[in-house]
Amino acid sequence: MADFVLTDRKGAVGVITLNRPEALNAWNRPMRNMLIAAFEAFEKDEAVRAIVLTGAGDRAFGAGQDLSESQTFDADRAEEWVAEWETLYDRMRALTKPLIAALNGVAAGSAFQVALLTDMRVGHEGVRMGQPEINSGIPSTTGPWIMREMLGIARTIDLTLTGRLMDAAECVQVGLINRLVPQSQVMAEALKLAEELAAKPPVAMRLDKMRFREMTQAGFEDCLKAGIRIQREAYASGEPARMMEAFFAARAARKG
Repeated sequence: MADFVLTDRKGAVGVITLNRPEALNAWNRPMRNMLIAAFEAFEKDEAVRAIVLTGAGDRAFGAGQDLSESQTFDADRAEEWVAEWETLYDRMRALTKPLIAALNGVAAGSAFQVALLTDMRVGHEGVRMGQPEINSGIPSTTGPWIMREMLGIARTIDLTLTGRLMDAAECVQVGLINRLVPQSQVMAEALKLAEELAAKPPVAMRLDKMRFREMTQAGFEDCLKAGIRIQREAYASGEPARMMEAFFAARAARKG
């Protein structure tokens, strides 16, 4: 099986790289499972005190769900899909060590959500972030939960219903990018920030992160429960498959 997720150690910092650059690091089931395993390994490693998550290449942190996988989903597979995201998001939320995203290019859909589930984010002027699922006929449930927690309901409605991507300036303005640097310096700045957080008292760090998880747990559980109901209805309707078929047809026409 391909190495869709790479890991490395830089002192006290573990580095995880999403490694499907040819697909803009879009998610599929094996990649999600590998990412969960990488988080678990660094969580257990006492020498690792902070984690940096990034994407391979210079075009995307992640393009979100691989539509070639989800195009064939029926209602039952859509419910399994929600459970897969629950496992990944719960693993991220349970980390006792600070998690920094080094953003390179686009962070869209579920990759946007993963970026928001990190503790802090480093980006560059070319970063674009948002929730374009509606354009593929996929309703959003986990996305609006995490966006509302961080952005409020008005901007959450805007991003969810329009599917637009925010540029880096807007992301900085609303607090989603914590450090903005030239693209060539993103990883170095993320590592610097991770090292700073790795030096903090570990018990206080663990307890602070635990409290943030407690504060947002009710909303997390609600969005997952709603996700099962909503994704089952969406995929049973056939609309996501039709929209994705149209997307692939348009892409083939452009290449032709």
